Amino acid sequence: MPGSVAVVTGAGSGLGRLIARTLLVDGYRVALAGRRTETLTGTADGHPDALVVPTDVSDADSVAALFRAVSDAWGRVDLLVNNAGGFGPTGTPDEVDVGEWRATVDTNLTGTFLCSREAFARMRAQDPPGGRIINNGSISAHVPRPGSIAYTATKHAVTGLTRSLSLDGRPFGIACGQIDIGNAATEMTSGIARGARQADGSIRPEPTFDAHHVADAVRYMVGLPLDANVQFLTITATAMPFIGRG
Repeated sequence: MPGSVAVVTGAGSGLGRLIARTLLVDGYRVALAGRRTETLTGTADGHPDALVVPTDVSDADSVAALFRAVSDAWGRVDLLVNNAGGFGPTGTPDEVDVGEWRATVDTNLTGTFLCSREAFARMRAQDPPGGRIINNGSISAHVPRPGSIAYTATKHAVTGLTRSLSLDGRPFGIACGQIDIGNAATEMTSGIARGARQADGSIRPEPTFDAHHVADAVRYMVGLPLDANVQFLTITATAMPFIGRG
């Protein structure tokens, strides 16, 4: 809704940049959260309704500062898009470093929780109350890739977080949905088009699709009134190895 306030994490590149810019085009005021000021500034590209807030989503104090900045600037939060995340370590479970495991959990899962917690508190208390939270899950929220135990575990956990947020948000007009994305063409997934390891051990290129379609899907989800919700939406390259993966 034009004039509404959105927070997008991981907004400095890839899907976060596309989603944030789409919301700006649609008239939202958008807080751009991410680790690097220069990439967030690139996303903003001088737009008057973009607020650049360097943020470490894995740090509770940094996340609290993000939402204080949004409240100080615009007084409310209508939408949170939890997009920040990373693939984390690769390898069989015995090869995964415990520190890298914890860092992946801190970003992908705890970061999603911390941002949702801050947004929920504001959505619950503001006048009028309510808002929407959209979590970026993954195809890995359904089925894993080989050697991806940390990423896959966090994305399965995000699904549980999405369900709990949906249930707990009902009395306060807070809707929560999840978008599970497979092989959108971004910098993060560029290697997939060249070759990705399959369940049988082979390396094969996989099809990708234009990432702008993800932004359009988010646009549909956020365009609904708060009494309607897309609980889970899966968007993939049509021929990617997902249905029947492995």
